[in-house]
This record gives sequence, C-alpha cells and structure tokens, in this order.
Amino acid sequence: MAKDLVQFRNLETHFHTSAGVVKAVDKVSFSIREGETVGVVGESGCGKSVTAMSLMRLVEGPHGVIAGGEIFYEDKDILKLSKREMARIRGKEISMVFQEPMSSLNPVLKIGDQLTEPLIMHMLMDRKEARKRAIELIELVGIPRAEQIFEAYPHELSGGMRQRIMIAIALSCNPKLLIADEPTTALDVTIQAQILDLMRGIKQKLGTAIMLITHDLGVIAEMADYVVVMYAGKVIEEAPVLELFQDPQHPYTKGLLKAKPILGLNQERLYSIPGQVPNPIELGDNCHFHDRCEFCMDICQRQQPPFRAHGDKLHKTACWLYEEVREAL
Repeated sequence: MAKDLVQFRNLETHFHTSAGVVKAVDKVSFSIREGETVGVVGESGCGKSVTAMSLMRLVEGPHGVIAGGEIFYEDKDILKLSKREMARIRGKEISMVFQEPMSSLNPVLKIGDQLTEPLIMHMLMDRKEARKRAIELIELVGIPRAEQIFEAYPHELSGGMRQRIMIAIALSCNPKLLIADEPTTALDVTIQAQILDLMRGIKQKLGTAIMLITHDLGVIAEMADYVVVMYAGKVIEEAPVLELFQDPQHPYTKGLLKAKPILGLNQERLYSIPGQVPNPIELGDNCHFHDRCEFCMDICQRQQPPFRAHGDKLHKTACWLYEEVREAL
C-alpha cells in the first residue's frame, strides 16, 4: 500500500471579521497517499479551498490564521517550516491549479514568461533550457502551435486553453502533489471532459497525487480514488469512491447524491437539500446539519457526533444516527 504523502491532523483555520470569528476549517483530519486522487466535495463555503490554501501556507494574516492542528508533508510539519523552506516546496513539490485561470494568470506577462519562471526559480534552468521545457509542457497539455502560444498573452487564449496553461505551470517542476481547485468550473462540457482526461493521463504518466476540490459528484465519480465530504468546515464522511456512491452513510452525502440529475431519467423537479448552510459565525456545539436533516434527534441539537468508522474501517461517518445504532447493539 502506498504511504501517506500529506496528513491533515485536526487542522483549524479561522478568519477574524468584524462580525466575529469564522471557523472556516474546524478540526479537519484526512490523508492523501502517494499517487492517489482524493476528491474533496461539498457545497460552496464548506472549507474545501481553505483546507488547500492552508496546506500551501497561503492563508494571509492578520485576519486569516491557522489556529491549530498539524499538516504533515512527507513527515515534515508544513506549519513549522520557515518561509524560505516553504517557498522551496510550494510550486515545486506541491502545486495548485486555482479556480479561475484568467485571474490566476498575470494579464501583462506572456504565457512563456509565466511558464519559465518556476523552471528558472526551482529547477535552476537557464532561459534557453526553460523555454524548451515550457514549449514541451504546452504540448504535453494538448495545446497546438506551442511556440506561438509561448509568445501569447492570457487574453488571447480561450478559457479551456488558459486552464491547460495553469495545469502546465503547476506540472512544470514534476510535483508530488497537484491541488486542483474546481478545475472545470465555467468550462463547457466538452472542455471539461478534455481537462479531466488530461489530468487522468498526467496522473498515470507521472504518478502525481491529486487533491481534487469540487462540488460536482460526476467529476468525483470519474476521477477520485477516495472521497472526503465536508460540511460547515468539518469532514462528515470519507470513504473509497465506489463505496461512497454505493452505500452513502451521512444524510448530507445522501442528499448530495440525490440532488444530482440522472441522464435518461425524466425528472419533473430536481431534488434539493432543504434549508440553508448555517452562518459560519453562529455555529454551536451541535451537529451543524441538524436543522436540514430529516433524521434529526434530540442529541443532534445538543452535541456534535464523533467521527468514527462505520462498517469498513476505511468508511468513516460523523452522524449520531449510526452512533445510536451501535450503542443499541
């Protein structure tokens, strides 16, 4: 079995606002193994992207702060590294593809300049070597006319091409972990399929582990080996992808799966989970999903459920529904 590449242990990331403290990530723990694709899924605002930003040490103070926990990368605690040590890892060993490629690429720099920068900085290439490698990367991500694209500006490229360039930049130094934050957002379905095929091919060719952040369960089903479901800053369920889809345990996970449209099924009205995501400033010590859950019990309104294995040890759930069953047995 592959060993753990990244381990999140009780990670807490808070944002201090004028209205109060937002616990964006609240005691989150999970692992990413070498060569594995871990899908992190949940509604907007559940803490997926902040978890990734915490790993990259991109949460900015004084308002944003990693308030507790540990993040281990190859047995090194990321949170204890100096800024210089972290800079050697960021972009070289751990890379990230951000949600919006147009705002992630510098509009006043040519594509070639942005591709060669990490090669010169991390791989210590001269400009001639970096140019050659950058053109190879453009070809690797399936963009034709690589030399012309090298000299182009971001606004001259389509959304799909910009996303491919972002992936090329992220892969330039052969990272061990690629974080893909909503890599198919705002792309049409044809381009989405091409981007996913590209990432799958890169994983197979380079053996890169992937942390795939998305709210699209179709993407999760197609790409992930293991799934982490987050809600209101907490991990509420995790399991191997096939097991999660065949036997979801948490009512929230069941709701997400039920809300996904099914091709060929005539549905007059799509299902939606009732209620709203709770205000992150007003979260209490109860189950955060209790007011939207059809199975809500008294204990759900008073106490957070423990995160425990249910059945197979790889399938874990935080839900009093199953805790009560175990106690009854």
